[in-house]
Amino acid sequence: MASPTDLGPAHVYWVDAVQRSLLFLDVLRRRGNDYYEHRDALAPHVLDFDTTLIRDGRTLPRPVNYVLVRIEPAAGTEIDRAKPPVVVIDPRAGHGPGIGGMKQDSEIGVALAAGHPAYFIGFLPDPHPGQTIEDVWNAEAAMIQDVIDLHPEADGKPIVIANCQAGWQTMIMAATRPELCGPIVLAGSPLSYWAGARGLAPMRYLGGMLGGVWTTALAGDLGAGTFDGANLVRNFEAMNPANTLFDKPYNVYSKVDTEADRFLEFETWWGSPVLLNAEEMVWIAENLFVGNRLTSGQIRTRDGLAVDLRAIQSPIIVFCSWGDDITPPQQALGWITDLYADDEALVANGQTLVYCLHQTIGHLGIFVSGKVAAREHSEFVSCMGMIELMPPGLYEAVITEAPEDSSNPELIDGRYLFRLEPRTLEDLRALGCGERSDEPRFEAVAKASDINLGLYRTALQPAVRTMASPVAAEAMRELHPNRLRFSIFSDRNPFMPSLGRLAEQARNDRRPVAADNPFMAWERAMAHWTSANLQAWGKARDAATEAAFLAVYGSPAVQATVGAGVQPPPAAARMPRDVAQERRQAQERATLETRFENGGPAEAAVRALLYVGDANGAADERAFTLLRTLPAARSRKRTRAELRSLVAEQHRLLDLEEERAILAIPGLLPPTPEERRQILEALHEVIEAPGEPSPEVAERLDRIDALFETRERSLGDYHA
Repeated sequence: MASPTDLGPAHVYWVDAVQRSLLFLDVLRRRGNDYYEHRDALAPHVLDFDTTLIRDGRTLPRPVNYVLVRIEPAAGTEIDRAKPPVVVIDPRAGHGPGIGGMKQDSEIGVALAAGHPAYFIGFLPDPHPGQTIEDVWNAEAAMIQDVIDLHPEADGKPIVIANCQAGWQTMIMAATRPELCGPIVLAGSPLSYWAGARGLAPMRYLGGMLGGVWTTALAGDLGAGTFDGANLVRNFEAMNPANTLFDKPYNVYSKVDTEADRFLEFETWWGSPVLLNAEEMVWIAENLFVGNRLTSGQIRTRDGLAVDLRAIQSPIIVFCSWGDDITPPQQALGWITDLYADDEALVANGQTLVYCLHQTIGHLGIFVSGKVAAREHSEFVSCMGMIELMPPGLYEAVITEAPEDSSNPELIDGRYLFRLEPRTLEDLRALGCGERSDEPRFEAVAKASDINLGLYRTALQPAVRTMASPVAAEAMRELHPNRLRFSIFSDRNPFMPSLGRLAEQARNDRRPVAADNPFMAWERAMAHWTSANLQAWGKARDAATEAAFLAVYGSPAVQATVGAGVQPPPAAARMPRDVAQERRQAQERATLETRFENGGPAEAAVRALLYVGDANGAADERAFTLLRTLPAARSRKRTRAELRSLVAEQHRLLDLEEERAILAIPGLLPPTPEERRQILEALHEVIEAPGEPSPEVAERLDRIDALFETRERSLGDYHA
């Protein structure tokens, strides 16, 4: 009998294609079975870690479907309970929980590897009846307090990592309860929903093209008071038709021998949509997606408290990417230029803001990429102490491969070198943040949305709610295309179990085609052609959508009809002035006037270090690794909060009157020459840790040396 090779390349390719087709359909069958198994779990999630339940949000005075769990470290993982705990919060944006820890190389994984206690805030698939978004952020605050209570020995408040939608939720929580959080990491989190650049981020036009929030309310009413998260998943998938309709399934088909497990792992999370109360989703759409009210101070709690993000006291780290079309950098960073009119206002508010820009990674890669976890998230966690000690201001985190000839390589944690470079609000505006030329159009959308929602609630909502029953709503959810594509290929389809047996036979007799087979080359060419055409169609659709949006909502007639302005707002901050905060800042400045000559060796050392370091501009992790070795800092154990307060005050003194602050250093130094020598040597060691100082740094360091000698001479004169 002739072998398949003897029958020619066409036959060889045909055998391989049939086998791949059977194996691919079997992957879809397994995906469908996984869907039902995951859905029927008591608390479905994709965490790859053992957990212990700490708080069930359904037991709170205002119950919610959120839970707090402790991540149990694997055998051999050492946890230092003196380190601040890390709390990872996943987005409830259609998908289920666990993406922040679905593998070892993840946000949770790097926290455990660095020795931090780790916790996770997730959610159950069904919302508690009547829960609101405010209930959710208050529940999150209660859970953060639980973590604080469990770690009284921790040196600092919990580090909170908030992914995507959880970012704005956490920011509201931190603004209303600023005493709870340590540093906050916002990973791919949109906060400025109108921001963006033309030709990019088409999702920001969706609210306008749908006529506003009324369609969200309609979907919730048809769901008998429940909004189906599968609709959000469908919106995400529609953004990239080439990937959704062809690239992702073809990648599995073409590499079915190696890609199946990875595909199934991801689809378990992607294909398990959760539910929200209709009121929750309407609130999100009305206040955020369409209304963009978060950064303008228009959101209020049920007690009447205005949510002002300037109240957050914690350092904030924003991680975003140019490859992210769901949360582009403008939406991740634009809130900063909304809050602050200039750099002086940011510094006066005592805020430390750090942003990190990835060049290529997509939205999901920010959370699930092992490379991102090993680089960005690992560096954020390991250098968090450095970030906490940075003076108020705006910085960009620059992460690079550590050169082989690095100075003091033993001071670098891992393969990467972490640096913080000072930035200004103008640097953000150069990225497109604060661009307001399109805001009259989005304002028109918000006004039209209010009108349409009012009309819907008056004319249609009563009838829709009368017709919608829980049974019909459940049937509609089961028939949703994003669920049907899973269930139809599962073993609940009577034709699929036999397919599994055929796939097993194909697997046992697998005959993969050679890469140089001409028909395989033809397949790859057709795949490339199909993907390119779908991409072109998607770009054409997005361009047409943008053109329609700009034309309709840019029309003076439309803007006048809905009562929107026709001129862009001024470039000043959109957040209104906080007179009480300004009064407090004035009082603090008056108090600072009395603090120049107050303090001791610690104040002198930190003031000198800040003065010299200011000439260098960037801050290097090697210098901060040595910072705690200063004799003045070792004189007594200081908490992170105390150190941060010490650094902030010395920075404000230098900013207020630099020359007076520097000339006061000799009076703060210890009396004995040996103590002063130890401090000065430690200062030199810290400043020179990154390498040879620049001429500007060396000049300032020489001046500090002279001030230390001035102290010695003055004491000598006194004793004489």
